[in-house]
Amino acid sequence: MRNMTFILLAATTASLAACGDTSPAPQNNAAAPGNDMAAMAPAPAGIAIASLQTADGQPAGTARVTQQEGALHISLEAQNLPAGEHGVHIHMTGKCDAPAFTTAGGHWNPTDAHHGLENPEGQHAGDMPNLTVGADGKGMLEYTLKGGTIAGLFDDDGAAFVVHADKDDQKTDPSGNSGDRIACGVFRTG
Repeated sequence: MRNMTFILLAATTASLAACGDTSPAPQNNAAAPGNDMAAMAPAPAGIAIASLQTADGQPAGTARVTQQEGALHISLEAQNLPAGEHGVHIHMTGKCDAPAFTTAGGHWNPTDAHHGLENPEGQHAGDMPNLTVGADGKGMLEYTLKGGTIAGLFDDDGAAFVVHADKDDQKTDPSGNSGDRIACGVFRTG
């Protein structure tokens, strides 16, 4: 009997020892002892959103960017803007200080290309067609930027979406003669 008790006690102790750690096992990118957290940092989310504002702080719409195979799809819904055609671009710095929004820097151009969709030498990564705004101050634009990535938007200083006062001529460096910046929004992960 004493041997049987010892065997049962040993089996119970071994079972409890195996179940003693009830914390979940590391999954996917969860940190496990010894793992380098910097190497395991999650990639930026698959969507970026910029809430646009005019120089006087009025809401001017939303630019949404989603990652697609080797491209970024832009969906812009604008409001409270002057009627007509306006140059719109992704700018290289995620800062939108009113009233001139010059803190957004130049056009997003990581490959040092020329400006404009009609430029025979290529285009900036942030160049896109003009936005047409109706008499009601609203406009919409859908466009796909080839070669862009969400990670590229979220480099060290981020990126911004800018609406210009005038139409972009799609060929003149550095900004297509599109005039002053009238609305701006900094991209955030969605």
